[in-house]
Amino acid sequence: MVADLGYVALLLAFVLSIFAALAAWWGERRRTRELILSARNGVLAVAGLLTLAVCLELGLLLSSDFRVMYVAQVTNRAMPAFFKLTALWGGQAGSLLFWSWLMALFAAAAVLRGWQRTRVLIPKVIVVTQLTLAFFLSLIVGVWALLASPLEALGMSTGAALMAEMETLTPFYQLDFTPSDGRGLNPLLRHWGMIVHPPLLYLGFVGFVIPFAFAVAALSTRQTGDLWIRVIRRWTLVAWLFLSMGLLVGMWWAYGVLGWGGYWGWDPVENAALMPWLTGTAFLHSVIIQERRGMFKVWNMVLIMITYSLVIFGTFLTRSGVVSSVHAFAQSGIGPLFLGFVGITFVASVLLLFARLDSLRSENRLDSLVSREAIFLFNNLLFLAIFFVTLWGTIFPVVSELLAGQKAIVGPPFFNQVNGPLFALLVLTMGMAPLMPWRRTAPGKLARLLQWPVVTGLATTLGLLAVPTLRQFAVLPGTALRIVPVTAFYGLLAFTLMVIGQEFWRGIRARRRVTGERYATAWLNLIRYNRRRYGGYLVHVGVVMIALGVIGTHFFKVETQRNLARGESFTLTSPLTGSYTVTYEGLRVSATAADVRRTAAELKVTREGQVLAWLYPAQDFFIAQEQAVTTPAMRHSLAEDLYIILAGWENGGTTATFKAYVEPLVNWLWIGGLVFILGTAVAAWPTQAEERRTAVATEVSGHAVTARS
Repeated sequence: MVADLGYVALLLAFVLSIFAALAAWWGERRRTRELILSARNGVLAVAGLLTLAVCLELGLLLSSDFRVMYVAQVTNRAMPAFFKLTALWGGQAGSLLFWSWLMALFAAAAVLRGWQRTRVLIPKVIVVTQLTLAFFLSLIVGVWALLASPLEALGMSTGAALMAEMETLTPFYQLDFTPSDGRGLNPLLRHWGMIVHPPLLYLGFVGFVIPFAFAVAALSTRQTGDLWIRVIRRWTLVAWLFLSMGLLVGMWWAYGVLGWGGYWGWDPVENAALMPWLTGTAFLHSVIIQERRGMFKVWNMVLIMITYSLVIFGTFLTRSGVVSSVHAFAQSGIGPLFLGFVGITFVASVLLLFARLDSLRSENRLDSLVSREAIFLFNNLLFLAIFFVTLWGTIFPVVSELLAGQKAIVGPPFFNQVNGPLFALLVLTMGMAPLMPWRRTAPGKLARLLQWPVVTGLATTLGLLAVPTLRQFAVLPGTALRIVPVTAFYGLLAFTLMVIGQEFWRGIRARRRVTGERYATAWLNLIRYNRRRYGGYLVHVGVVMIALGVIGTHFFKVETQRNLARGESFTLTSPLTGSYTVTYEGLRVSATAADVRRTAAELKVTREGQVLAWLYPAQDFFIAQEQAVTTPAMRHSLAEDLYIILAGWENGGTTATFKAYVEPLVNWLWIGGLVFILGTAVAAWPTQAEERRTAVATEVSGHAVTARS
């Protein structure tokens, strides 16, 4: 009964989403207020129905109703209740339901918030959001299964089989029998990182649909002035923030669970989340130019269209089974449907863009290559270059298999060697942009502003080269490029950090002259009254800190693997802090949950005879799945992590094999991520000045519509 009610709620939401899209389109076309109101109510009703469906699905998961196929796939009786709840997004059908629910909530929020302020755009926003939602709902209500018989009659047996499978994709699909127990959640997902990581990514993905919907609405209604840009800025920042947080938490999960001593492996599904982040970041920078100078209007439209397409494409990569990834779901028949949807929406939006090019003329031109506009443009090109490299490396195995019949492997060395220098140039532009005025700059003034940052960068590079333990890293690994020492990367970070510090100091000093405030008060008020600018600088500080950790772990990492008997030791030497001595004391077996047996090694870590820590690397054996998951042990410090994995053991623990890593500066990556998140939150926080500018843009737009009418 509960499952039937849940399915009815899904089916009604699907029908209402289509109705809302059609009513909004026809109501806007015929200027019928009642139809537009009806469309708005439809959007709210869809959000309510999907909320009901999610609550019912959670109830089924908690009650272990194994007659529902999805419940049997992702839970079992031994699982803790908390993990049963998070199993909602642990499988294909549940995660699509969760995605659709978030999309419905975002659409409802956009309609309610914009009803008075951007009513001219809202009907087309409803059309775009509800058609996107209807596509996702169509995947989990079984409508595509209706095509199985016609395709079979046409002799397309493969396509017919794929469509027939779609009937079982609903999260409320019921089996003909009730299993005694379920299979349980993938053990890798029973970790707090994977509890938080998917919802954050979904919030980021879904969030980017709203800016795209406003962009399409602006093109459709020819409202291509300031209004849509000002309205979507905060939506874009929120989506970008969630996506950034999702990427960071995913990196932490990979570092703490997968047991390979790393956090980013250029996995296809990792790349699928990174690519819309790259184009979304480019858009956030480029849109500033449109606001300030009325330039890059077409470019901004293209960027937001690409970002939306990448959101759908990333969902396709995760769910189609065309790529192999620890993050991906099993092979599924929804892949062709996703590709078709991506193709149709992208082509339709590009055609609309070409039809409206006359309304997207720039109000100004690029006056000088030595200007903030030029730096932002170069910054955008770098983001796009990294995106294209990542896209090509991600899809090349699939392309090679289609064309040559053999899947080529594109590994991390390709991405690191090509994208590494591009990211370094991004850091440079990040440091240069604050120094550049709008339109053009005098060479003498620029030289004065660059003086201290350049001195700081050079001093950092030369100072690090003087450290004996770092001289061996003056060559890029795998190359003979002695002219580009690794320490130059840290000099580049010091340059950028000095520029940001200089900007804060100039602002603080100006406030003190005017108000007489203390330094701390001046600093806080500086951020408070110009959140967008100084929040952005905090984001850049976070990026510098993240880069500090990435470079440290990439170039200075040390690793070893040893087999030890009880009482034996091995030594691991850090390039930054000296040597660790690790002594194996024995194994301990315990139960951490009803269905989990943990085997942990006891290790004593010393330096120069002094005990630094006791570490307990372990393997957790999940009984129902008959699968072992490695749990690394780590000693954290600001300088580095000592990271040890229990790889195996013999004779009941008489001997054991360990993999050990020194991860220099890795914790600066996580600290930088927190600063990054704080800066984004500051920049996204609304101010009265921005509200006034949006109100003015709304009034201007309203007058323009009245004039055309």
